[in-house]
Amino acid sequence: MKLQSQIIGNGHPLIILHGLYGSSDNWLTHGKALADEYTVHLVDQRNHGNSPHTDEHNYTAMEGDLLEYLDQHQIDRAIIMGHSMGGKTAMFFALAHPERVSTLIIVDMSPMEYDSLSDAKTLFHKEIFKGLLSIDLPKLKNRTDAEKQLKPYIPQVRIRKFLLKNLQRNPDDKSFHWQLNLKGLYESLDNILEGIDPEMVSPITAFPILFIKGEESEYINSDSIPIIRAIFPYAEISTIAETGHWLHAEKPEEFMKIVKNFLE
Repeated sequence: MKLQSQIIGNGHPLIILHGLYGSSDNWLTHGKALADEYTVHLVDQRNHGNSPHTDEHNYTAMEGDLLEYLDQHQIDRAIIMGHSMGGKTAMFFALAHPERVSTLIIVDMSPMEYDSLSDAKTLFHKEIFKGLLSIDLPKLKNRTDAEKQLKPYIPQVRIRKFLLKNLQRNPDDKSFHWQLNLKGLYESLDNILEGIDPEMVSPITAFPILFIKGEESEYINSDSIPIIRAIFPYAEISTIAETGHWLHAEKPEEFMKIVKNFLE
């Protein structure tokens, strides 16, 4: 699948992969901050942003999309940075094609599997999809109406506004559509939450690896650290205090300082 992207800057290629419900636009500010030293590729993953929609959504397909993207743009090796689902894509890609990676940066995601029905993260995503799917698009007059419909499911204002960036007006300027493949992603949620079995892969030691964790997020926790160490034994792990899963948006300056220091 040919992925859409925004490309800015000059230098060694740096690929940024957004998370679930996101798009390349979410990372434009960070991309500009890195564009003086790198050619930054802000990529829309399948079923998100301006990239094509498909019923197939799993990490085998997404790492294949990334390989096709590198080949299309004649990139031999790249720095790859991924947040959340994008971080999982980056890990799967690095394991399948280590020769195409020069540096790996994973933002608040571990190789761990998140598929238990009692897992808070799984339930949170199910509630998000339930809320988004409940919005009656044909009767929608404006974004304020959409936010009101979403509020009972997602009480956090910042998360509601982030999710509703995917709500786009149609050319008639009267009706709306979802930019992301909402139905396809919901039906693929189990695939999105899958993990990497450390017993099924060889440890990666060929290039520098950084994990950045939000202090208040549970995506990288005491259970996932041994899995990270088994697959990426020499990885560095940095924590940003008083931040959650969207740490790069909550504390962008501190986040960018960690990234730049690591790359230097």
